[in-house]
Amino acid sequence: MNEDRSKLLAQTWDEAAEGYDRYFVPRFAPWVATTTTALLTHPLPPGPILVPCCGTFPELPAIAAAHPDREIVGLDFSQGMLARARRRITAHPRARLLHGDALDLYTRWPGTAAAVISVFGLQQLPDPPTALAGWVSALRPGGILSVMYWPDETENDGPFALLDAVIAEALPQSADDRDWHLRLSDAVTTAGAEVERDVPVAHPIIHPDAETFWMVMADGGRLRNLSLSHGETVFAQLRNRFLDQAPTGPWEHMPTARWIVACMA
Repeated sequence: MNEDRSKLLAQTWDEAAEGYDRYFVPRFAPWVATTTTALLTHPLPPGPILVPCCGTFPELPAIAAAHPDREIVGLDFSQGMLARARRRITAHPRARLLHGDALDLYTRWPGTAAAVISVFGLQQLPDPPTALAGWVSALRPGGILSVMYWPDETENDGPFALLDAVIAEALPQSADDRDWHLRLSDAVTTAGAEVERDVPVAHPIIHPDAETFWMVMADGGRLRNLSLSHGETVFAQLRNRFLDQAPTGPWEHMPTARWIVACMA
């Protein structure tokens, strides 16, 4: 990962950790539950369960319940996120945390992991197909990959869709790779695993109102990155455009993530 980009993302999530854990972790819980079900339906070979981009580690309770005697390793590059995650590992003596890049999985665990589980971290990496291939390469034969991620488009209508539209209009980035998610299954199979699932997963989320959504995205979401990289003036203009187009009152939407499950040959 580019060093400047990595530092900016780390700072973003260091500052967003508390707000993310408080607001988004409960709302993203259904996707976490879906991702970890792969550990209940597959026997695992020896080795640790790795959780790259673990954030505040909401996956841990379900993983530990399914495999209480297994070593579980959460890895994240944000010290702020890891500080919150340490509160969760106190109840799980077989769990540990590492500060580092999610791209280092194969270097640290070359073909030795029993499973790789990740929820909503893959899309933040600079080259998701290459990252996913590296995660697969960390698996032992028979090891399981279960990854939930946000594709480039998660909904046609709703706060995520409106936010994307407002940002794209004000800050066009034509060089972005918008088709990376179409190459993930090929990356998995090329790395030696068999894809068992590659499916959409949608759940409802309710926000009290548009203002609350904007505030939590600024405090505990990806908008903090925009504030740091483009300055307060641009950030305020984006807020005004978003709120001008948003509905009033409670806002419910059904964003669609994507779930990949694969087994190492």
